[in-house]
Amino acid sequence: MEYAADFTLVARRNNSLSSGGRFLVLGSLAVVILAISLGFALNGAWLIFPFAGLDILVVYLAFRYVEQRAGDYECIAFHDDTIVIESQRKGKTDRYEFNRHWVQVTFIEARGGERGRLLLRSHGKEVAFGNQLTGEQHAAVARRLKEHLKIR
Repeated sequence: MEYAADFTLVARRNNSLSSGGRFLVLGSLAVVILAISLGFALNGAWLIFPFAGLDILVVYLAFRYVEQRAGDYECIAFHDDTIVIESQRKGKTDRYEFNRHWVQVTFIEARGGERGRLLLRSHGKEVAFGNQLTGEQHAAVARRLKEHLKIR
C-alpha cells in the first residue's frame, strides 16, 4: 500500500518591513513633515502644525495596525488521515481538524466586488482558508489540495 507524504501549506502576509524598519520610516517621515511645517510656521502659516501632527498620527496608526497583524498566518497540514487547519489572527489561534476522506475543497471565484473564497467542508463544519491570498493563488491552492486529497 502506498502512503502519501505529509504535506503542509502556510499562508502569511507579505511583511516587507520589520518592526525596526517601520519605526525608522515613521521617525524619518515625522522629521521631514515637522521640518517642512516649521518652515511654513516661520512664514506665518502656523496652522499647518495641527495638520502635520494629524498626518504623523495617521501613519502611526496604519503602522500599528500592520504591526498587530504581522504574525497572522494560516496553515493546512495533512497528517495521515487527518487534515489540520490552523489560523492565527490578532494573536488568537483557531484550530480545526477534518477527516481526510470526508473533507471537500470548494473554490468560489471572485464576482463583482467580492473576493474569491477557498472553503474546506466536512460534517456541517466549514472553514475558510487563504485570507491573505489573491484570486489566482486561491485557485492554485484549491487545485493542489484537491490533488493531495486524491493521493490517498
